[in-house]
Amino acid sequence: MIFFQIVLQVIFPLFLMIGAGACLHRLLRLHLATLSAITINFLLPAVCFVNIYQSNMSGRLIGQTLLFLMLFNMLLILISILFAKANRFDSRLSATFKNSFVLSNSGNYGLPVSELVFVANPAGTAIQVIVSIFQNLLTFTYGVYNSISAQSSGKDLIRKIMRLPVIYALIFAIILRWTDTNVPDFIWQPIENASKAFSAIALITLGAQVAYLKIIHISKPVVWAAIGRLVISPCIALLIIVLLGLSGTVAQALFIASSFPTSRNSALLALEHDNYPDIASQAVLLTTIFSSVTVAIVIYLSKIFF
Repeated sequence: MIFFQIVLQVIFPLFLMIGAGACLHRLLRLHLATLSAITINFLLPAVCFVNIYQSNMSGRLIGQTLLFLMLFNMLLILISILFAKANRFDSRLSATFKNSFVLSNSGNYGLPVSELVFVANPAGTAIQVIVSIFQNLLTFTYGVYNSISAQSSGKDLIRKIMRLPVIYALIFAIILRWTDTNVPDFIWQPIENASKAFSAIALITLGAQVAYLKIIHISKPVVWAAIGRLVISPCIALLIIVLLGLSGTVAQALFIASSFPTSRNSALLALEHDNYPDIASQAVLLTTIFSSVTVAIVIYLSKIFF
């Protein structure tokens, strides 16, 4: 019964919006670059600011979250490297496989899921905001380095990170929270309205992004990337959560965050650097489709375990 309620109240509304985005893109030819720019540069920073400013997360809770994320992603990176070497992927395919394995869709997909799951508990969504920011940093460091290897300088990576508005939204929210500063209503209301628009726009954008993706042939790298992203990743997260002794909302939020599908950014990086973009796109589509089942299972298990 609980599992059915999760599917009905969380997964179905999520994929209904993704489906709406796919249909709108096929009918109206939405401008994806504009949608992505609005989501990343305006709506995501607004969500970040509102959730961090309103949350009652202690320094200890933030520290636990960051420790988990560092251990979790280090293990994922190591396992993806071992898989790539064991399967003897060439350097370009290896780069795409590792990004598909490690980088998750914690923004367009993860935040809306968290807002639905933790509707009565803002701390759960605040943790997902931190996960989303961490994933952005990982994408523009590890992900970019993976794609272009030795062709990129450290300055290029730092410049890309410093251009992320969500970083400044996080810092500003922490400062205001720490100094107990009240945001005036005439400033707070527009920010809050923007944050409320995030879920709908993010899911419609995700639907538009996968509207024309096709899976003609499922190759071994795609299968392993899907297994890694949807099965191995939550198992590793559960192990780390138990080892760190985490419980309650933080354990639930981090366990659920580990189960999200492959990030669309992995496909964009593969396309930009011509590293098997078809494989990357198939991984995004396949993991997004199957996540309708696996994410529901992880949410169900999180309620049982924690």
